[in-house]
Amino acid sequence: MKHATPVQLSCRDGDLELLFVMATEQEYGAQLRKRIDPLITGVGPVEAAAVTAHMLADLMTAGKPVDLLVSLGSAGSSTLEQGEIYQARSVSYRDMDASPLGFEKGRTPFLNIAAELEISQQLDGIASASLSTGANIVTGNAYSDIAADMVDMETFAIMRAAHRFHIPIIGLRGISDGRDPVSKYEDWTRYLDDIDGKLAAIVDGLGDRFAARDKSYWKTLPDGY
Repeated sequence: MKHATPVQLSCRDGDLELLFVMATEQEYGAQLRKRIDPLITGVGPVEAAAVTAHMLADLMTAGKPVDLLVSLGSAGSSTLEQGEIYQARSVSYRDMDASPLGFEKGRTPFLNIAAELEISQQLDGIASASLSTGANIVTGNAYSDIAADMVDMETFAIMRAAHRFHIPIIGLRGISDGRDPVSKYEDWTRYLDDIDGKLAAIVDGLGDRFAARDKSYWKTLPDGY
């Protein structure tokens, strides 16, 4: 597990400890490397949940708990602007389907949470979109089966791990692909440098955004936690 360093930011009534979380070194470009030392989880929901939970447990054991996770990286979308940054206003888990047993598609059986989890913490001035997490690369006509605006492979899992420690998250995603079918590695990496620079600019402005609000705003969990 990669070493990661939380960042402290000031709010109107106190300080917050933030942990940045990313899936891959490929998304952790030159501009972000100058600014943050994130947790790198690896690709997919299983790795994201396991590595995030491990890190949060280690930090808590060391007496260094964090207040908020910031999930950064890329996402696919067939409708949103390629190369632009969007914040997740909600996250769902597209792999979960127990509907043959009568459960709503996307809802985990016997778990008292909604199929789509709202993220109440929103950054002013950044367009928001709904996000679907799953263990597959979505491409071509497969987008027609997904109601969310954009897709990734980690954010829902990161959120679930964080919520077990009563920690909320913010999700920021740059659209790397989706307008055209994905058939090779370069179809994903084409916009990663642009996304890196734009995410870095947002990171630079987080201090002002956080300072404008009370600490409690950034620590609000969704219903059921």
